[in-house]
Amino acid sequence: MTARTRDRFAALALGLAPALVVGLVAAIVVDVAWDGLGQIDRSFLTESPSQAGRSGGIASILAATGWVLLIGVGAALPVGLAAGVYLAEFGRTGLRTVRGALDLLAAVPSVVYGLFGLAFFCETLGLGWSVLSGGLTVAMMILPLFVRLCEAGLRAVPDDYRAAGLALGLPRWMLLRRVLLPQAAPSIAAALVLATGRVMAESAVFLFTAGASTRMPEGLLDPGRVLAVHVYLLAVEVPGGSARAAATALVLLAGILATTGAAAALPRLFLRNAHA
Repeated sequence: MTARTRDRFAALALGLAPALVVGLVAAIVVDVAWDGLGQIDRSFLTESPSQAGRSGGIASILAATGWVLLIGVGAALPVGLAAGVYLAEFGRTGLRTVRGALDLLAAVPSVVYGLFGLAFFCETLGLGWSVLSGGLTVAMMILPLFVRLCEAGLRAVPDDYRAAGLALGLPRWMLLRRVLLPQAAPSIAAALVLATGRVMAESAVFLFTAGASTRMPEGLLDPGRVLAVHVYLLAVEVPGGSARAAATALVLLAGILATTGAAAALPRLFLRNAHA
């Protein structure tokens, strides 16, 4: 085999690899859409489930999912941003143990977070199965990845900005607020969206903390069933629920694709507005 033939063979193999990945994802999407697309209509999105989910819609499921994600993002944003700023600007050297711990926490399975949330938020703090418990546990899941991505976004800002600000006599906090954070804003926004999208498809953590009630949550201490849990229970425990499970999975998949697309589009949107 000549060198040119080997190069062509290697190029063909490398080209087939991404095509295979895209093909697998497309096959999953087509399969879910084939089973569930016919179930989605206006009533499916505006009515609450009935008969264990075999009929009705997913309005209460969407509401519970929104509550949990809103609480999780609201709790994780200030803490994660503050930690990312400290690691990037004040702890550039050292703190290797902290960074290693964050990387380790980012790889912890969701079921471990779910068990911790059940023991701490639901039982120790007495919050019970509720959207609040689920949201706070989601915040814990978001934080490690969000902190590390915030740190990376701030470190990506050229040091020339820091040097110019300090040369002009700007206090450190003003340099951070007026220069560094606006420059890193696209990366921080994308990091938050990406970290949030990671937890949308988890089921164990929500099953242990938010519960599985199909009722519309009317307060933070009410239980609620999120989309991932609804898909799991319909597919596994409800006879005749596979079509509704596929429809709910299709909605969940659309939400995940939307958050991933937003994470990719936010930096370009920020840059376009900055140059406008």
